[in-house]
Amino acid sequence: MHTPVFRSVEDAYLALLRLATTQHEHRIDARGNPAREVIGVAFRLPDPRQRLPYLATRRANPVFQYAEALWYLAGRRDLEMIGYYAPSMRASSADGVSLGGSAYGHTLLTPAPGEEVSPFEQVLGLLHREQDTKRAYLPVFRQQELADPGNPDVACLAGLHLLARGGRLHMVCHMRANDLDCGLLSDVFSFTMIQEFAAIQLGLHLGSYTHTIGSAHVNDANADRVKRALHEADTRPAPVRYEFPPMPASTTAATIRRVLEHEELLRTNQVRYNAAYIGDLDFEPYWRQVLLLFELYRQIRHEHTVAVSPDILGALDPALRWLAAHRWEACAAAGSPR
Repeated sequence: MHTPVFRSVEDAYLALLRLATTQHEHRIDARGNPAREVIGVAFRLPDPRQRLPYLATRRANPVFQYAEALWYLAGRRDLEMIGYYAPSMRASSADGVSLGGSAYGHTLLTPAPGEEVSPFEQVLGLLHREQDTKRAYLPVFRQQELADPGNPDVACLAGLHLLARGGRLHMVCHMRANDLDCGLLSDVFSFTMIQEFAAIQLGLHLGSYTHTIGSAHVNDANADRVKRALHEADTRPAPVRYEFPPMPASTTAATIRRVLEHEELLRTNQVRYNAAYIGDLDFEPYWRQVLLLFELYRQIRHEHTVAVSPDILGALDPALRWLAAHRWEACAAAGSPR
C-alpha cells in the first residue's frame, strides 16, 4: 500500500477536491457547517518546496501564507499580528487577544511552563543524537481542549513527525481534520516551511512531506469556489508552473526575528519601503521577497491604493507576482502578471 504521490500541493489539492465532491463517503453538519467528507486520506510531496497553487480562480494569498508560517516559526499566538492578515481568525479567539489550539507554533516552539527548552528544540536535539530515531514526534492537539464544548479554537493539527533518513529530513503530518478548500493549502505551506527550517538547523537535505487527514471535508459554503477551481484545472491549456526556491542555509531563529521586526513596522504603517531599500537590506534574496510582499500588502491595507508601486511588484519573483496579480486588483492594475 503506497501513499499517492503528487508533484505539488496544487495537484494534491485538486485530487482531494475531486474525491470529496464526487466520491464523498459522508454528509456531515458539524456546528452548523454542512459538508461532504472522506475519512482517512493521505498524500505525499517528494519536493515539499512546491507548496503554492497557481490557480487563477482560487486566488491564493501569498502574503498570508508567509505571515502564518513566520507566526508559527516565531512561536507566537497573538491575534494582533495574524488577525491583520486574516481578520476571520479573530472569531476563534476566546479573549480577543490571543489564539489557542490553532496557534501551532506556540505549542511547538515555545517552552512549556516550567521548561527551558521548547518541544521543537528537544526534537532537534534528539535527531542530532540519533538520526534514525522514530521518537521525534511533536504533538499539538491536547485532549483538554475538548473539556469546554464551546471552545472555538480546537487544534486541527494532531502532530508532526520528523524522520531523518539517508541525509534527508522527512515529515509526516497528522491532521485530525482538514477543510480541503480553506485550510489545506495554508497548512501544507506552513508545515513544509517548518520542515525546511528544521532540516537547515540539522544540516540535512529536505526530504518528502506526507500529509494524513482523519476527516477531509469540503464545506457546502465553498462549493461554488471549488467547482470553479476544478473547472479551471480541467479546461486550461496547461498548468501554470513555477519552482519555489530553497530557504537559505543561513536561516536561523534570529533570521526569523529580524524579518518580523520589519514585518511589524510595515504592518503598523510606521515605514514605507521601496524596492531599492529592501534590496539593500542585509537579508538573503529569499527573505527580501517576503518583505516585498509585506510592503505590497501595507499599501493595499493602509493606503487603499488602486495600484501598488510598480517597483515593488516588478521586484517580486515571477511566481509571487503572478499570485499577487490574481489576488488583488491593485496588483493587477500595476502591471500584467508574467
